[in-house]
Amino acid sequence: MDQPWLRPVPGGTELRILVQPRASRDQLVGVQGDELKVRLAAPPVDGAANAACCAFFAKLCKLPKSQVTLVTGESSRHKRLLLNGVESATVAAILEPFAGVDLNAASD
Repeated sequence: MDQPWLRPVPGGTELRILVQPRASRDQLVGVQGDELKVRLAAPPVDGAANAACCAFFAKLCKLPKSQVTLVTGESSRHKRLLLNGVESATVAAILEPFAGVDLNAASD
């Protein structure tokens, strides 16, 4: 299966994320366009949503928080995260069950 939200890079794997802050709970919703959509309870204030996003994916992928880095999107809902030291096949195996819902197809 093709995952446009997942890209191998030197030193790890990059994820393209669409964040919906101030949700009722933290959860991975599915795929929207070429990004994974994630809902986070944290507000988009003082980097709280960015920190929550990194912590959420660290926990989901069973990584230390220090291995998840925000690459771009500090003040945007569209973000790129770097998972350091993890192969893209490993990340795909972990996230695909959660990312199985194509939100574009569901809205048609």
